[in-house]
Amino acid sequence: MKVKDFMIHDVITVRKDDSIKHLLNTLVKYKIGGVPVVDLDGKLVGMISDGDVLRSIKPKDTVVYDFYNLMTYTLEKGKLENILANLKDEPLFKLAKKQGLITVKENDEIETVLNLLAKHHFKKIPVINNDHKVVGVISRGDVIRTIQKNILQSL
Repeated sequence: MKVKDFMIHDVITVRKDDSIKHLLNTLVKYKIGGVPVVDLDGKLVGMISDGDVLRSIKPKDTVVYDFYNLMTYTLEKGKLENILANLKDEPLFKLAKKQGLITVKENDEIETVLNLLAKHHFKKIPVINNDHKVVGVISRGDVIRTIQKNILQSL
């Protein structure tokens, strides 16, 4: 079986200059956890997930060590509202994974995807054509649903 038999063809993407706020609206609207990031020509330039956003908004402790008095001070964590206010209009491309992107093509064997999903613990893999344009996405859920619907039902 081929990737094209499992993938989502109507893929939702975001542009690299879109804001974090736009990204979050997109993830919530479509009830998805991540999307390919494309340039104006639809070519893949990155991937971004809800996990990338969560890691960027996680409050960080600031610890100050006073070695003279052997004391430690922890400064107050930033409030989520303040962190989001500063981050919401930033380009999402700052948070996106840009290097080492793993992709597949429509005519790749599904075993290739299974190996990649298992090896890298990915949730989604973008499907690109020869021009590096995003033509689909394949997720763990897509694979499981297709296996259950098309393969297990016949066994």
